[in-house]
Amino acid sequence: MTDAPAPLADPHLVYDPVAGDGPKDVVILGSTGSIGTQAIDLVLRNPDRFRVTALSANGGRVALLAEQAHRLRVRTVAVAREDVVPELREALSARYGAGEPLPEVLAGPDAATLVAASDCHTVLNGITGSIGLAPTLAALEAGRTLALANKESLIVGGPLVKALAKPGQIIPVDSEHAALFQALAAGTRADVRKLVVTASGGPFRGRTRQELAAVTVEDALAHPTWAMGPVITINSATLVNKGLEVIEAHLLYDIPFDRIEVVVHPQSYVHSMVEFTDGSTLAQATPPDMRGPIAIGLGWPERVPDAAPVFDWSKASTWEFFPLDDEAFPAVNLARHVGELAGTAPAVFNAANEECVEAFRTGALPFLGIIDTVTRVVEEHGTPDTGTSLTVPDVLEAENWARARARELTARTASAEARA
Repeated sequence: MTDAPAPLADPHLVYDPVAGDGPKDVVILGSTGSIGTQAIDLVLRNPDRFRVTALSANGGRVALLAEQAHRLRVRTVAVAREDVVPELREALSARYGAGEPLPEVLAGPDAATLVAASDCHTVLNGITGSIGLAPTLAALEAGRTLALANKESLIVGGPLVKALAKPGQIIPVDSEHAALFQALAAGTRADVRKLVVTASGGPFRGRTRQELAAVTVEDALAHPTWAMGPVITINSATLVNKGLEVIEAHLLYDIPFDRIEVVVHPQSYVHSMVEFTDGSTLAQATPPDMRGPIAIGLGWPERVPDAAPVFDWSKASTWEFFPLDDEAFPAVNLARHVGELAGTAPAVFNAANEECVEAFRTGALPFLGIIDTVTRVVEEHGTPDTGTSLTVPDVLEAENWARARARELTARTASAEARA
């Protein structure tokens, strides 16, 4: 085990690009999403620890973005959609008083990447989807600490991220990987036997494949323990999200896939576990709330007091663990296969899934059609050939092909169902 490459995320190493007194300057990408809004709540409750200098968002919630900018007094606001800039400027003007300087406004597909490289200590990447890759690379190249909630950027661009990241520069924010990160602090790499990633099982835990055939979008969005965005929630229902997390754990900690196990834990109290060679297993547990992992990402190596709720140990509770049903939920094994293929295969897997989730949300694809279509796209893609290195154009080309192929297959499925 000692000959394995150094892990991307190591709790024993602290990367501090701007050492000094006072609050850490933070940039929040995806500020109007689930991760972003919870991060802002944490910052506002801890003004002595954190100061937000820039925000980025897609542009679908302009009023909220303007409100966030005003409350945090940021220097820069970035928005991906250029068409909402007039509305954003008007919303900002309505909130700022006479004589107050308005923040700089950046717009366009590269706006988040620009603020990711801006002057700060930590960049929290809370963007959903592989569009987070360019900002991730920009933050690393600029020397910022990266609090990474955008798992897709690591998954699709693993070698690119690993080539740029310095020891300790990435702090994982996914609840599972923040849990592993904390548990790994208890031992050395040579002491680790296995990583155990927990899954809630989503809204369809216990159902057979046949019972999943007729589930609706509303059913898939009814997650029993977590409040997340629609894409991540549907990914949790298919367990694609857990498959992505297995790939992410492999990349973050350089543990082989055959030593990363998934176990279903419906209560979502234990966020993941590390099994050590002496037989000990360390579990990190909190009530399901993302502010705890966000606080680890922003504050490490310090802990933020009262960042998240705690258990009431005076009340009885039951914590259950079940094996994963790979027949009903094949996404995890498919993700292992994709992760072992490496190259552009993870980008194909992720891009095809994003297209299929959108098709499911619009009624163009049944629930089971998501993973069935993704599987076929991955199989058609085959073993990637990227030589000895992966490039951003390689990733983009693979994603474009996967999206186009997924749309073709989805259209055929919809046409066949219409004829039936």
